[in-house]
Amino acid sequence: MDYKQLLAWGCTQPRRLFLVDGLGAIVSAVLLGIVLVRLESVFGIPRSALYILASFPCVFTIYDFYCFFKVELKLGIFLRGIAVANLLYCCLSVGLAIYHASVISHFGWAYILVEILVLIILSLFELSVSRELIRQSDNL
Repeated sequence: MDYKQLLAWGCTQPRRLFLVDGLGAIVSAVLLGIVLVRLESVFGIPRSALYILASFPCVFTIYDFYCFFKVELKLGIFLRGIAVANLLYCCLSVGLAIYHASVISHFGWAYILVEILVLIILSLFELSVSRELIRQSDNL
C-alpha cells in the first residue's frame, strides 16, 4: 500500500484514526504510568516525570474515544486537534528528557525516541488526512 492509498483510506475512515490514536494512547499511559515506573532503575526516567507524561495520554484517550463515538461533523478539525496535541506532547517529552538527561539510561532514551518517532509519524499522517478532509468540506 503506497501513501496515496493510505491517505485515501484515512479520508474514508477518519474515525478509525481516532481509534488507532486512542488505543496507542492507552498503551503509552500503561507503559509510562505503570511499567516504566516499576522499572525506574532500568530506564532511569524519574517517577515524577513518568507520571506527568502518563497523564497526557489519559486525556488524549478520552478525546479520541469521544471523537470516535460522538463527533459527526468536521472530523478534519478534530483530527487536526489530536495531531497538534500529540506533537506538543512530543515536545514535552523531549523537554523532560533533556531536563533529566543525567539520569536517563540508554533504555530510557530508546523508549522516548521510539515513542516520539511513532507519534510524529502518526501525527503527520493525521495532519495530512485532516487537511484533505477540510479541503473536501470546503469544496461542498
